Amino acid sequence: MRLYLVNPRNPLVSMIHVEESRWNRYRVWKPLGLMVVAALTPSEWEITIFDENVRVPDYGAVPRPDLVGVTAFTSQANRAYEVAAEFRSRDVPVVMGGIHATMCPEEAGARVDSIVTGEAEPIWAQVLADVRHGCLRPLYTGAHANMQEIPPARHDLLTGDHAFGAIQTTRGCPLNCSFCSVTAFNGRLYRQRPIAEVIREFGAIREKRVLIVDDNLIGTSHDHIARAKDLFRAMIRAELRKQWMAQVTINMADDEELLTLAARAGCTGVFVGFESPTAEGLKEVGKKFNIQKNRDFVSSVRRIQRHKILVGGSFIMGLNTDEPGIGKRIAEAGIRYGVDFLNTLFLTPLPGTRLWDEMEAHGRIAANAFPDDWRYYTLTFPVACYRHFSPEGIVREMETCDGTFYSLRHTLRRLWGNFWRRRRPLMALAGSLSYRGTFRLNRKAWRDFLLSRGQA
Repeated sequence: MRLYLVNPRNPLVSMIHVEESRWNRYRVWKPLGLMVVAALTPSEWEITIFDENVRVPDYGAVPRPDLVGVTAFTSQANRAYEVAAEFRSRDVPVVMGGIHATMCPEEAGARVDSIVTGEAEPIWAQVLADVRHGCLRPLYTGAHANMQEIPPARHDLLTGDHAFGAIQTTRGCPLNCSFCSVTAFNGRLYRQRPIAEVIREFGAIREKRVLIVDDNLIGTSHDHIARAKDLFRAMIRAELRKQWMAQVTINMADDEELLTLAARAGCTGVFVGFESPTAEGLKEVGKKFNIQKNRDFVSSVRRIQRHKILVGGSFIMGLNTDEPGIGKRIAEAGIRYGVDFLNTLFLTPLPGTRLWDEMEAHGRIAANAFPDDWRYYTLTFPVACYRHFSPEGIVREMETCDGTFYSLRHTLRRLWGNFWRRRRPLMALAGSLSYRGTFRLNRKAWRDFLLSRGQA
């Protein structure tokens, strides 16, 4: 039995053109979900994973499979449907899972033979058994997986094309931000894999650099922090010799022991969701956690960086509380906080989020010719109607934001600081070059987007 698992081309990654620059390899990550599904598949299946963000194969030239599994974020949905149509035309059954199929089951179900909603681990064995017996059902409802039973991903199936390996140690996020679909998909309960299993899987990753894909590696409570420390201690004892990055909340800066252990365990960079430079904005998106205890973001960032850990800051533009000038205000906040990288995104209503429900109810979803318009739901296009901005106005704000933070003057100043403090200067250089290059590509993409809507 032959199984193909496909990670469809993501418009955001495709725009970067990985093959044109080695720096762009640092913006592409492995499809870890498919690698876990592969690990759950019995040995009688011959498995191939196709990651279209690296290259798009000629599916007509590959041997005919017995089953195709496709995953998709919302921005990948259109390409997922194209892949499905190609294989279905050859009478190959196609199963689609992932967050988009979960949030838009009717749409996805009309374009594939079967969908798996939610986490696939508890139901995947039944899907394969039904395929073998010729009785594939149109819908399989997954559930939150038992973290004790998640196998190590099949890292051997994708080698050589990615700069980073990938691993997951927890699922779920207790913060429940209005714009994020993590809690709708993985829940608010912070679920943790056994540390021994994480260490064992780390040892199977060939790449020296690893992205820990947890939505929040360290969590928010005392128990979460204690578990993170135990994980880091185990990584140190195992002498993994990996350099890794992860998403965390800013409270990481509050615990010196945690920072010391993380650095010794190989942490080279963290991504922090600052979301908004204003308290009003944080309250709007449901992330008041960031402003508890009158936090000083400048001091927090510096405490993390003192451990030779780079800090990337993420912000959202287009909140109801944002007014003209927000682009410069976000850039200045990033510069003032001292973050090494700035990733500013348009407020994007994703299916399954509270934000989607609110904007849909008020007719504020502008790019709504579905499924075609899903390709714009990369968080890098102004797909909604924003209270204080026209489409052209918010694009100008984004250009001001990125143009200010990644100006040559500010970029060189940051790089000099990284070099002077010996804080990952080569990694900082690679990241800065990648972001500056993407900014140039984004400007063209924004103009094309506005022209396609008769707004430029």
